Amino acid sequence: MSTPEKLIFLPGAGGNPAFWQPASAALAHPASRCLLGWPGFGVVPADPGIVGMDGLVAMVLGQIDRPCALIAQSMGGVVAIQAALKRPDLVTHLVLAVTSGGVDMADLHAEDWRAAFLAANPAVPRWLSDYRGDLSTAIKTLRMPSLLLWGDADPISPVAVGARLQGLLPDSRLHVIAGGGHDLANRFAGTIAPLVDAHLASAA
Repeated sequence: MSTPEKLIFLPGAGGNPAFWQPASAALAHPASRCLLGWPGFGVVPADPGIVGMDGLVAMVLGQIDRPCALIAQSMGGVVAIQAALKRPDLVTHLVLAVTSGGVDMADLHAEDWRAAFLAANPAVPRWLSDYRGDLSTAIKTLRMPSLLLWGDADPISPVAVGARLQGLLPDSRLHVIAGGGHDLANRFAGTIAPLVDAHLASAA
């Protein structure tokens, strides 16, 4: 597996491309950066052509035009996993932060954030609350190195979720950050940047 020539950063349900800016700026890796935002989820205008999770996956696939690493937060991790499944030939590395990754979390005591988030963000597409995909079987086929970044103070995606993903992803490493909440990739950018740099330098 080659080293990435492009780093594609995917935000969570907040949809803001600036979420990953501090970590992106702190990385030493020479690859080009692409910080995506989700249309209709915040500062990015809605796109009438995107009416579900498949539309977000297609948007990311459109950016995978060379060896890429996908670096994703929360809901973005679900998109990243699906994109990696479709283009395993070009996705060299995964970095997943506090995400379900599209696996069932019903027995892991994760706080269901959707209703409160949609109530607080009425412009966000309603289809967000309808998505119930289960990638637990498919995820086992992903062979690229995967770095899992978790915080021990995140009720939305507890460390047990990261541990489950680690058990499913064949080449994965889980790093837990003390005091990290659901915004750890932004708040602890200086802490995670060296971990991501070391990961991107690793080979499958």
